Amino acid sequence: MSLDADRLYGLLPAVDRLRDADQGGPLRALLAAFAQQFAAFEDNVEQLYDDQFIETCADWVAPYIGDLIGYRPLHGVSPGIASPRAEVANTIAMRRRKGTVLVLEELAHDVTDWPAHVVEFFERLATTQYMKHARLYAPATLPVRDFAKMLRQGSAFDGVAHTAEMRRPEGGSGRYNIANVGLFLWRLKSLPLSAVPLTPDAGDASGRKFRVNPLGADLRLFRHPQTESGIDHLAEPINVPDALRVRELALAEREGHLDDDYGPGRSLVLLRAGAPVPLAPIRIADLRDILDAGGNVIAWNHETSIAAGTVAVDPERGRVLLGSATDGLLAATFHYAQAREIGGGEYERAPEGTALAVQSAVSAGAALQPALDAISSSGRLLIGDSLTYAQTPTFKIADVLAPGAPGHTVVVAARNGARPLIAAGSDITLAIGARGRLVLDGLVISGGPLRLPAAADDEPRELVLRDCTLVPGLTLKPDGSPASPAKPSLIVEHPFATVTLERCITGALQIAPGAQATIADGIVDAGSAASRAYAADGAGAPGAELRVTESTLVGTLHTRFMRLGSNSLFVGRIVAERRQEGCVRFSYVTPDSITPRRYRCVPDDAHPGVLPHFTSLRYGDPGYAQLRRATDTAIREGASNGSEMGVVNALFQPQRETNLRIRLGEYLRFGLRARLFYVT
Repeated sequence: MSLDADRLYGLLPAVDRLRDADQGGPLRALLAAFAQQFAAFEDNVEQLYDDQFIETCADWVAPYIGDLIGYRPLHGVSPGIASPRAEVANTIAMRRRKGTVLVLEELAHDVTDWPAHVVEFFERLATTQYMKHARLYAPATLPVRDFAKMLRQGSAFDGVAHTAEMRRPEGGSGRYNIANVGLFLWRLKSLPLSAVPLTPDAGDASGRKFRVNPLGADLRLFRHPQTESGIDHLAEPINVPDALRVRELALAEREGHLDDDYGPGRSLVLLRAGAPVPLAPIRIADLRDILDAGGNVIAWNHETSIAAGTVAVDPERGRVLLGSATDGLLAATFHYAQAREIGGGEYERAPEGTALAVQSAVSAGAALQPALDAISSSGRLLIGDSLTYAQTPTFKIADVLAPGAPGHTVVVAARNGARPLIAAGSDITLAIGARGRLVLDGLVISGGPLRLPAAADDEPRELVLRDCTLVPGLTLKPDGSPASPAKPSLIVEHPFATVTLERCITGALQIAPGAQATIADGIVDAGSAASRAYAADGAGAPGAELRVTESTLVGTLHTRFMRLGSNSLFVGRIVAERRQEGCVRFSYVTPDSITPRRYRCVPDDAHPGVLPHFTSLRYGDPGYAQLRRATDTAIREGASNGSEMGVVNALFQPQRETNLRIRLGEYLRFGLRARLFYVT
């Protein structure tokens, strides 16, 4: 029983309690102090008991328990190992299953936070089998009649037998041998886009051709991975965020399990009047372009073979073909892929401005301008869905008339879980009044640049873009290429402005001299290394003072003063007018650049001729701005924190790989050799 103050006081004789009450209770106060120390002592004793178990111990005790069982701490770069408690708790159980495929797969996922699949390559060897242990699932001959196995040949789920390879897997070549194990990892994130109306094909007069991409371009669709049933389950294709393929889904349609990927809560679902289109009329088809002799598109493949009442879907291009134009307009919920969660998206965000006095909201494609006018004297507007707003609004912030008074703040943001598209017809004006602050959060803007015009006064203005996409090239062509790759996405003409871009994807920037610009965790894409990515105007005059951190910039930069360039990839020549101040550190800078003092940049004498090699540099492609493994480690591990230079720095991919190799050294059976395969 706890020794609280009342219990201690009750143990005293009644005469002492009466005398103490007559004197104002000094004895009771003394016993209360004793009781407080007794309570602290009891809590300490209880915690000492709890500290014997990893599930209940204090945080500072977890490393000591881990040390008792030989646990090796890792870089805490993934949520699963940010605190070692779970790993320490699982260590003994996992060591009992050391070397098994299930443990290696679970380990790879926990350590890297990437979906994983492990293959024992000796199971894929074409060998003479022992008749008392026949492996009927591994015939030595090619199963040419098994369409599913033939489609997966060479992939992580390859079921075809192979002859032995003598090369070691650590060198990146060998696969199929007795001692080899392959760990297949999916690095790209499969991100959703919900209830988006289909976009009609620009050159279609039949009313049957649509694309799921609101920007009207082809878009590769990805699988929304299903959660595995338990730790005793080996990952299957439906459990990983892989790209959807026409032939695989067509086979699933034929065999009756297309519902693994189609339907509510799955990778893709079409909607009619808000209700899911049932599975029965859905057809998977290759809807690629049919070209004439001059290379012009004359039709889509299978255009004449899709019957009325059915809907054809091409997941490799994000195309939808109605059997008849009278089948009704559709919407779609689907998944696409990015290397990390930047730009506009339906991922978790926390838009600022909750304390602003005026709170407003719009949805269902309603007019934005009346709502923007209503918050021009401080307020927040939330856009509540992922629809397309084909409007050219003006973002207004009223002037502050009182001298020295603080300016107004206006926040225009997508609701958490929404990704609205503002499809403008011309320039979008940012009419920010004196000392005003405009925050745009979670928006995708196409069709025209944002323009902050110069003002007659010399008062400051502040523009903050956070988790926004200003479509590089303003709009996209049907094949996904930028329509105007050299056109700027943001034009700031006011010389006293402060511009901040956080986790944004944009096209070229034009920032007037005298202003200040900061780019953090973003992509600035001018379309090519020779195009202007940053300048003051269309003539290429030097732009405003610039600060760049953990970003990827494609195109030339001409700035008056580069205060800082850190952990970034500058894929284009840099020319800084002032070189006595500022610094460029831990970055890739082209050899012909003129910059302030450099520190630990590449290429250098120790790493001459190194270049960044990207999976893709076209906005909308899976792996956009992601570095390939062919890139030299001086770039892939050259940032100040040991991670990659560029926009994917925050993912700490080298540390994840190092963590996994450390754990493989502990959990691989003796004699086995492992190789990592990045599927995406």
